[in-house]
Amino acid sequence: MTEAVVAILWLSLSAYAVLAGADFGGGVWDALARGPRAHRQRRAVAVAMGPVWEANHVWLIFLIVGLFTAFPPAFAALAVALYLPFTAAMTGIVLRGAAFAFRAHGREAVGRLEPWGVVFGAASVLTPAFLGAAAAAVASGAIRVSGGRVTSGPFDGWTTPLALDFALLAVSICAYLAAAYLMVETGDEPDLQADFRRRAVAAGLASGAFALLGLVIAWFTARPLVDELLGRGLPLLVLALLNGPVALVAVLRGHPRVARLAVIAQVVLVLWAWGVGQYPALVPPDLTVRATAAPDATISLMLVVVAAGMAVLLPSLYLLFRVFKGRAPV
Repeated sequence: MTEAVVAILWLSLSAYAVLAGADFGGGVWDALARGPRAHRQRRAVAVAMGPVWEANHVWLIFLIVGLFTAFPPAFAALAVALYLPFTAAMTGIVLRGAAFAFRAHGREAVGRLEPWGVVFGAASVLTPAFLGAAAAAVASGAIRVSGGRVTSGPFDGWTTPLALDFALLAVSICAYLAAAYLMVETGDEPDLQADFRRRAVAAGLASGAFALLGLVIAWFTARPLVDELLGRGLPLLVLALLNGPVALVAVLRGHPRVARLAVIAQVVLVLWAWGVGQYPALVPPDLTVRATAAPDATISLMLVVVAAGMAVLLPSLYLLFRVFKGRAPV
């Protein structure tokens, strides 16, 4: 049952990366919109995000609550060790949502609100960057726990060269996801689709470069991470390396739906290569899944609650996307 909960939580992380990641990437392209079609590019981002962007954060909430319930020592260690980057990321999420809402609806009352566009773009970059840096701290084994107390410093792990690389990787992957999604969304506007295809190529090349650079940096500064990826995580890592060119070719040849699926697969494969590679550690090297798991009664009850909740949540999200997709005010 404990392994089932871990898999469910990692699935929720994957869903958040794929769905909310695209929303963050939309903010990146909103900030970088240039040229005679800049307004139409921003409009396409707003229409694509629509009223569904708030719902994507349900996966982050589920992940946080699930980790707190099922693995409280791991939750406590992460909350203490990564308090600063997590606080910065949460602040970015709040500012980003407020900026998107104010810019979309406020102009009806007070006119144009360009400063909120700047806030929206900046928060869309900084939030995934801080989350990527936090992921680097976990993956590199920089968070140390002894006797139930965090012994690593408040800046350990997320201010290293590897963390900087992971931050840039997270932003570029979000931009890649968004551009691939927007290629589908703008299928009836060939000029806009061409704009986002070029952006997808640039983001895809950037994310691939940062991923390979991260492996090189980890080889010298976080060797256990490389050993995990080349051990238990190797099959998924190989699939990710093979899928990367497939996604890029689909983008270049103008197959937006294939490209979208391939980019989604790329994100999922990278996340699961990391997760499977470091298993059974939850917060390596000191906290394992078994050592931090809640009592069996809690785990079993959580599985029952998750099953009942997902029976309501998944159809509701499907209906939300089906009915309201692309109907946001612009």
